[in-house]
Amino acid sequence: MSRLRLNWRMKAVLPVAAVLLNGLLLFGLVTLTISEPGNLVLVIAIAGAFCICAVMLMVLAVMVHRPMLELQKKIAMVREGDLEATVTFADRNDEIGDLGHGFNDMVRQLRESREEIQHLHRTQMSRAEHLATMGELAAGLAHEIRNPLAGIAGVIEIVGRDLPANSPARSVLGDVRHEVLHINRIVSELLEIARPKAPNFALGDFGSSVDHAVLFAREQAASKHIDIVLEKGQLPKIEHDAGQIHQVLLNLLLNAVQACDQGGSVLVECSEQDDTVSVSVTDTGKGIAPEILANIFRPFFTTKGNGTGLGLSLAHRIVEDHGGRIEVQSWPGKGSRFTVILPKKRVVETLDGPRGLSRTGTA
Repeated sequence: MSRLRLNWRMKAVLPVAAVLLNGLLLFGLVTLTISEPGNLVLVIAIAGAFCICAVMLMVLAVMVHRPMLELQKKIAMVREGDLEATVTFADRNDEIGDLGHGFNDMVRQLRESREEIQHLHRTQMSRAEHLATMGELAAGLAHEIRNPLAGIAGVIEIVGRDLPANSPARSVLGDVRHEVLHINRIVSELLEIARPKAPNFALGDFGSSVDHAVLFAREQAASKHIDIVLEKGQLPKIEHDAGQIHQVLLNLLLNAVQACDQGGSVLVECSEQDDTVSVSVTDTGKGIAPEILANIFRPFFTTKGNGTGLGLSLAHRIVEDHGGRIEVQSWPGKGSRFTVILPKKRVVETLDGPRGLSRTGTA
């Protein structure tokens, strides 16, 4: 059975009204029982008014002022980080009780959110330590592989010069040489992931970086009869590492070419916004399935048989080091679009907060 719900103002007025009514009744009875009212009537009236004021003050203190003082104290406790604080008037069946219930519920949600954040922080820290250890192990392993690999490549070159021109072993040496280069590329990418190199920022023509990446990609695209269309207007000069950004764009372009079937096309579009510049690479390939889209930037994740799974991960890290981001859109069966967005001004963290370092110009 639900309790009767009264507005807190009604709760405050009812005791006052009761005292006032009783006072009027008492005043009427006294007036009727005495023949000469005189000063006695005045005294009774003053006493009644005093009682009414006293009751009103006590009611307001109990009904409103005391809960507000408690709420103020609990808010101060929450501000200091005590998320176990709760108010005792939350079970009241009025608006002030609703306020207390809302406060307790808010503190509970804050407490649960803090516990979840702390859990995620511990998980991320543990993962970061694990990745750091794996990175050091991978870097050491890559270094140990690269040294004998260079020796193997040298031996293959010497053996190749000594073989007769018509020897069938020459084709085998070509395959071995190709595999050695493939292993060396994997080792190089692994070293870049394990021991990332900070960008060497310099004010440069961003449009030129795009042009060079497209020029290199067109050589591979031509063998598959894939057309790379570049739509580029006038782009500003920005502070960036031209070599690293060239690596990012070339990786995206080569991925787009590999995703296209014979005779497909790749569209490269450049644009300038208020504070950023962007380059989008859109292909007419098969697209990326939604269930694997979230994993494409993870190291060693690949859907290509001959891929290393390090290219996109490295590109993502380089763009983040530049203060930018990579956005991905994909339409299964129709193609994908990768968009690199970079700030015009390089942003660094200082004690006073982030601030821009560079000035932009127009190419």
